[in-house]
Parts: sequence; structure tokens; C-alpha cells
Amino acid sequence: MTRNQLKLHKIKNYANLMKERSIAPPERVMCMAQLYGMCDQAMTPVVDAKTLETTRERYTVHQEFGDRRQGVASARMHATNSILSEAIVQTQNFFKALTGGMTLQEGRLTSQEFTKRLHKLGVKTDSESVKKFFNDVDFDSDGIVDLHGWNHILDDHVKLGQLFQVLNIKTGALEPLIQNLSNEEEQEFRNMVRRTLDVAEYAISKGVRIMVDAEQTYLQPAISKITIEMMKKYNKDRGNVFNTYQAYLKATLQNMEADMQVARREGWHFGAKLVRGAYMEQERARAQAIGYDDPVNVNFQATTKMYESCLTRIADEVDRRGRTNVSVMVASHNENTVRFAVNLMKERCIAPSERVMCMAQLYGMCHQVSFSLGQAGFSVYKYLPYGPVEEVLPYLSRRALENGSVLKKANKERDLLWKELKRRISSGEFKAKHN
Repeated sequence: MTRNQLKLHKIKNYANLMKERSIAPPERVMCMAQLYGMCDQAMTPVVDAKTLETTRERYTVHQEFGDRRQGVASARMHATNSILSEAIVQTQNFFKALTGGMTLQEGRLTSQEFTKRLHKLGVKTDSESVKKFFNDVDFDSDGIVDLHGWNHILDDHVKLGQLFQVLNIKTGALEPLIQNLSNEEEQEFRNMVRRTLDVAEYAISKGVRIMVDAEQTYLQPAISKITIEMMKKYNKDRGNVFNTYQAYLKATLQNMEADMQVARREGWHFGAKLVRGAYMEQERARAQAIGYDDPVNVNFQATTKMYESCLTRIADEVDRRGRTNVSVMVASHNENTVRFAVNLMKERCIAPSERVMCMAQLYGMCHQVSFSLGQAGFSVYKYLPYGPVEEVLPYLSRRALENGSVLKKANKERDLLWKELKRRISSGEFKAKHN
């Protein structure tokens, strides 16, 4: 058997294995080296090989880290989200390289700059494919290429393979970034989007806001992309849909900044739920094993600083855009973080009644914080998870891991309850009633 035959044999066996396990193989996202012209030594590489391969490994499903869900359909949907996340990040890599390493919010090119950059890479910029590519990625038709788009991801009739098309630097032709998804997988993705929109539209019709939770970093790009597109669709008049940002991640402020910029430019309400995060141990172990940079902040203090920086940046955006265009849910059990938010509202003259900044804690936790805020006139929500015990308990355990002092807080709550009970008894509020 020749070397190429052996390689093909391994790929086929691997694909069959992944099919049996209901996990999509990594070949679903096109070879970035081929796509971006790195197979031709005579051409300047757009993205370095290490970045391409590290990104691929990071966003590929790895079963040893629990990167799958129970059930065939849910496992395939989990894998499809992973594929979509890789496609998003690989395209961001390409655009950042094309714009000279600009950040997500800065990465913008005019038609002339775009053509000049491609010309340096050896691409025939007078080809129809190049012109079509620019028109496709100029999502808001303002003559500027940026890192955001794919405005049709919520459309029921558009396939993922049609959405993500990028320029092959080697051939100058447009090629799909996501390949080999089956019709069943495409349909499962569309079903997921349709159900999500059905929930959102029903909730909005009842005056209820939707807050889309965050997941692990290798799934989050797809989740955030869909959520941002939902904001564009449903947040035109008020904040109906909120995206969740996890402060324990190093890139949180940068990602939130990019989303706020899009909201400001396109004129829709930016809604954020800010949390500390829940997957620290898994994220660190996975990063070390696979070989990419640890995405988690170095310690608790750094996470606190990130949380406060995000809140401050949101307050800045409120000052810039006005009270009706930005809002945030401060989801925290940390008393110091809540105190920081309250003081920030006072400094910026944001009244609790305006509901620009709302507070939230889990039902059954930190009642002394929730009740004090409520009595002071702040908008406070108690978050109630529901469902089968085997599904709810892992969720609650992750919430406990978010804050290592949760047991200490439980003792504090117990002491406060006991103190209040004794006060009511001694004041005569509890008296026997005689008929």
C-alpha cells in the first residue's frame, strides 16, 4: 500500500469511526492551508501554518474532554456547532491577517485597500471572483470589508455550505469553507435555528426577554454569532435578546467590544448578560492537552478586574448611545461585584428604575443580596433552573464552582436568617393566636 493510499485509508476509517460515534470529522472544514494558498511555496502565506492547525485542533470535537452530548441528534448538533465555530474563527484569522493583524473591532478595509492587499499576495485582483468576494463580505454595502456578517445564518432556506465562502488565494476562486455536511446535518442545524427563533418570538410576544447562555470557548463563536444575528432581528426597538459574556476569559472585553461596535454601527439595542464563567477546569485542561493558549484569566482577581472592566465599558456605551440602546444583566453572587455595579450606577447617574443595569442571582442563593437590592429599588431577578434532576444538578454544581466561597455564603445566609428569626421573636412579632 502506498503512502497516499495509507493516508486515504486512515481518513476513511477515521470518518467511519466518527460517523459511528455521531461526531463529525474535522475534514468538514476545508483545509485552510489549501484554501489560503499555503500549498504554493511561491505565494506569500496569508495565515501561518501554526495558527491554522492550532485553530483546527481547538475547535475539533475531542471526546476525552466530554465534547459531546447524549443522543445521536444532540451529538451531531454539538459537532455541527464545533464546525461552525471553527469556520468563524478561521475566517477571522484570515481577515486579521489580511488587515495586518488588526483587532476584531478595527479590522476594516476599503475596496482599494482590500485589492492592494490581495495584489501583494499574488492574486489577480481583476477577476470576477475577487469582485464577487468583496461584494459578499461587504455585508452592509458601505464599501468596507469587516469581520462581521453572514446575515443570512437565520434564514431557513440557506445552507451552511452556501454561507461561508472565502477566496482561494491560489486559484482566485470562491470556495465553500464548510464542506461535506450531509443533508441531515444541514437540516438539524436549520431545525435548531428555527426552534430558537420560535422560542424568541413567543417570549417577545409575551413581553419576556431572552438571554442566551454561554458555553465552552470551542462552541461559543457559533452561539454568539447566532445570538448577535438574533439581536439584529429582534432588538430594533428594545432589548429583547441578550448575549452572555464570561468574565473569566481573557478575550471577553475584546469580544464584547466588537459586538457593541456592530450594534452601534447598525443601530440596534445591545443587550449583555455578564457572568464569571463555569468551565475553568475543563478549559485549562483541554488547552494544555491540545496545545493552545489557556483562554482563562490567571486568577480570581484578574476575573474580577475583567468583570469590572466590562461593566465600566458598558456604562461608557450607555453614555454614548443613551439609556434606551444598551442594557446589561449583572448576574453575580459576589457581593463586591454587586457593590461595584451599584456604585457605578450612582457615578453615571443611572437610576434603578431605568432598568439599564439589572441584577440577578440564582433562586436559593444570596437572598440577602437580592432582598437588599430589591428594597433599595433595584431591578432584581431570581434565576430558577428547572428540569430533570440529572440535568439540573450538574448545572448547579457548575454555578457553585464559579464562586469558591459559595458554602461560606450559605453559612452567612443561615446566620442572617437565624438573627432575623430571633429579632422577630424578641420583638413580639411571633405571638400565639387565640381563637
